[in-house]
Amino acid sequence: MAREDNRRDRRDRDEAPEFADRLVAINRVSKTVKGGKRFGFAALVVVGDQKGRVGFGKGKAKEVPEAIRKATEQAKRQMIRVPLREGRTLHHDMEGRHGAGRVVMRTAPTGTGIIAGGPMRAVFEMLGIQDVVAKSIGSQNPYNMIRATLNGLQKESSPRQVAQRRGKKVADILPKRDDAPADSSHVAEEA
Repeated sequence: MAREDNRRDRRDRDEAPEFADRLVAINRVSKTVKGGKRFGFAALVVVGDQKGRVGFGKGKAKEVPEAIRKATEQAKRQMIRVPLREGRTLHHDMEGRHGAGRVVMRTAPTGTGIIAGGPMRAVFEMLGIQDVVAKSIGSQNPYNMIRATLNGLQKESSPRQVAQRRGKKVADILPKRDDAPADSSHVAEEA
């Protein structure tokens, strides 16, 4: 009995604090049968650890809580890792596509916030992005928007990944920054 309690505690500890989830859409679906209609529910959930991992899942069941539970389980199994710049924004601008859904995501300076609509906002919040500008072009279907967003996020590569792929150092990949304030003070002294 004590062993069973320990297992249950470990399972609860493993699942509980790690991931946050967001219900994006819930749909009532019906199946026509001989005696009338049978109603069920379809749920769309986005799950993430808010540190660079995110996934989505969908679940169908006769009751709403069961559909949400199924969707959450599926989302946890299908998580992807996305490299973030300074833990708050994207490394570069990108575009994602899925079916008729097309999304454009752009990196943003500190303090911009999440400028994105509906399902895309849920993905960014669960991912842990704080500054991003995004636009959905095309399909407004939440399933397609989330898939297009994840398609774009999978294309992202950090400077470390690019340097490794090209066999160079990260410093060689990043653009050289000139000391602009020092130059402007020099000009002020001459005048």
